[in-house]
Amino acid sequence: MTKNIMIVGVGGQGSLLASKLLGHLLLTEGYDVKVSEVHGMSQRGGSVVTYVRFGEKVYSPVIDKGEADFIVSFEMLEAARYLEYLKKDGRIVVNTQQIDPMPVITGAMEYPSDLLAKMEAVGAKVDAMDCLSLAEEAGSSKAVNIVLMGRLSKYFDIPVEKWEQAIDECVPAKFAELNHKAFLLGRK
Repeated sequence: MTKNIMIVGVGGQGSLLASKLLGHLLLTEGYDVKVSEVHGMSQRGGSVVTYVRFGEKVYSPVIDKGEADFIVSFEMLEAARYLEYLKKDGRIVVNTQQIDPMPVITGAMEYPSDLLAKMEAVGAKVDAMDCLSLAEEAGSSKAVNIVLMGRLSKYFDIPVEKWEQAIDECVPAKFAELNHKAFLLGRK
């Protein structure tokens, strides 16, 4: 049975490393894995989505509406934007950080209120936490991606040691300690 994970966020937040880490981990666990390229504006500020699909045999990297088992989101509005891709019993793992998109910055629109409640109201299981504070506690605001991976790891039957090994294999050695700390803070 194929499982589908969407990683959504804003350009420059590290979603590429998150999808690389996840893909690497799942390959070492013996799954057939397809990771899509980044879709969207990968320059700072644009909406970005990557797909990670894994199972016994995966034929396409693309996830259609209503197929995502998980949406991992770096920002609340991005989670809401891709909500229609979530399965009925799917889960959203989301950073509660709010990053204003251009229409909000220019004053053309307001940032939507009560996004978490609205997502829950349509039946999504929402696991929301302030990943930015945890990343800063670990030593860098740039570790939000690894905090999110730590949180996501709670929903998988893969030992923590395997996740930590994947971090060691995907992250430059000089950032390993910081990323391990971020991972464990997200997992707690």
